[in-house]
Amino acid sequence: MLKQYLNFKLSQKLSPQQIQLMKLIQLPTQAFEQRISQEMNENPALEGGKEEAEKFDEDIDDNYDDYDDGNESIETEINVDDYLSDDEVPSYKLSANNYSADDDDTRMPYAAGMSFNQHLLAQLNTYRLDDEEREIAKFLVGSVDEAGYIRRDIQDIVDDLAFTQNVYTTEEKVEKVLEVVQELDPAGVGARSLKECLFIQLARREQNPDVELATKIIENSFEHFSKKHYKKLISKFDITEDQLRDAIHEIESLNPKPGGAVVGNNKMVEHVVPDFAIRIVEGELDLTLNGRNAPELHVSREYSNMLKGYKETKKKTKTQKDAVMFIKQKLDAAKWFIEAIQQRQQTLFVTMNSIMHHQKEFFLTGDERNLKPMILKDIADKIHMDISTVSRVANSKYVDTPYGTKLIKEFFSESMTNDKGEEVSTREIKKILEITISEEDKRKPLTDDKLAKILKEKGYPIARRTIAKYREQLDLPVARLRKEI
Repeated sequence: MLKQYLNFKLSQKLSPQQIQLMKLIQLPTQAFEQRISQEMNENPALEGGKEEAEKFDEDIDDNYDDYDDGNESIETEINVDDYLSDDEVPSYKLSANNYSADDDDTRMPYAAGMSFNQHLLAQLNTYRLDDEEREIAKFLVGSVDEAGYIRRDIQDIVDDLAFTQNVYTTEEKVEKVLEVVQELDPAGVGARSLKECLFIQLARREQNPDVELATKIIENSFEHFSKKHYKKLISKFDITEDQLRDAIHEIESLNPKPGGAVVGNNKMVEHVVPDFAIRIVEGELDLTLNGRNAPELHVSREYSNMLKGYKETKKKTKTQKDAVMFIKQKLDAAKWFIEAIQQRQQTLFVTMNSIMHHQKEFFLTGDERNLKPMILKDIADKIHMDISTVSRVANSKYVDTPYGTKLIKEFFSESMTNDKGEEVSTREIKKILEITISEEDKRKPLTDDKLAKILKEKGYPIARRTIAKYREQLDLPVARLRKEI
């Protein structure tokens, strides 16, 4: 027999308004503007721009007639005064315009014109090719990746041409057309490997002893060159160190990713709009929120007037009831959205203000060695908010500083203890490591063991494996690959 019983439990659930606020907080400035535009398109009760000064009539009869059909009065469900009375809904709750127009960051993202593949196809029109060769050439251009390489076997391309383009050809024919594609600009495009890419570029250079030697090195001793076995190269080609240095200089001037040289790649050029700005005024830090994060929004007066007209109507129909319910929903949504924006502004400002004061020495000097250890919990405890809220602010927001535009999450780092027992940021250690490597003798680069000893002498006892990890994070190669002649 099925038994029924009551069960009580406590649970936490986010309200729709809280969910909306969390989503708004994590949006960067440009996405936030798009979200506002979307909301204004979907909700006609939400309007932008400055609201004209307008006073509603407060002397409205509070007596309402019930519906003739005996239904419960709509005034029981909706208190129309909540949407009409200026006392109940102050104007500051219905608008968000607490910034100056001078604070606007009017910079706009811009898109590139012609794509990389279109750039290559346009050049094909200058070559005399028969129909089959042109189809093969177009397919090869379509196989070129963003770096400018064709990373597929010729046999696979032959098979794909047959199955997808109904073009039956041979490897020899594809190889011949590939030579045409490799003549396109930029030099090196259509190569199947780095070695071939560099070789194609050198072949287009004005020939001189340095270029000729560089070509021989790439063609016959690419592995020795890539591993920087300079002594083996000097012995094999019977050259001097100066000759090798000049040849390597020619190779290093080449572009290993020719696709990146074309303005007009498939991606939009990224344009960062800072969410905050920090300035130094008379030796003190001054934080401002980008004005585009504080839009001028208000609840539509027309919708409020509709409620006013409904309230003054003595005889109310079901159609009017449905209409006023719709108006109520839109007005509620508009007010919630404006309140969420105001809370977003406050949360962003309070969080960034705490970060700024925590990293005050860095913002005053710009020296990354002055960055203090800081984790999300440090800021969350200071502003009495949840760690997830701080994370949403930090992950996708930028701040404009006197030293460049920085991603806020870059200011967060873990800590370690130096030989004096002080807590220092791992960012500080990485900066010192980077400076040490930049000042080393490139003819005899420092190994990770030697770097560990040097940092230990400077007061940072770090293991060799930690040095290797930090070096990789800084995108710095091992000692052998940093060697120069």
